Amino acid sequence: MVTGRGCWGCPRSRHSATGPSASSESLLIIHPFHVLFGCQVTVLFSKRRAGRLVFVCEGGPVGRVTVPVSWTDRGPAAAANRLTVECLAELDTLVKVLGDQ
Repeated sequence: MVTGRGCWGCPRSRHSATGPSASSESLLIIHPFHVLFGCQVTVLFSKRRAGRLVFVCEGGPVGRVTVPVSWTDRGPAAAANRLTVECLAELDTLVKVLGDQ
């Protein structure tokens, strides 16, 4: 089952995109470029692909969809900025190391 604003006329879910889904049977797709963005979908099962957790969900008219946990309301909260201070520090170190070669 697919619900959510813009998802085949169903009302938008009350689940927050920043915290875990209240239901263990469904999740909210929060990736802005996913065809089902903003839709609450039914989880058929989860599995590991390349060492990362993915969910196989019922996608309504688009059929089954597989989405990584980070594209759902069950993933970690996104950083406020695209690059965190830690990421910038690691990038600085990498640039210095590569510059020394």
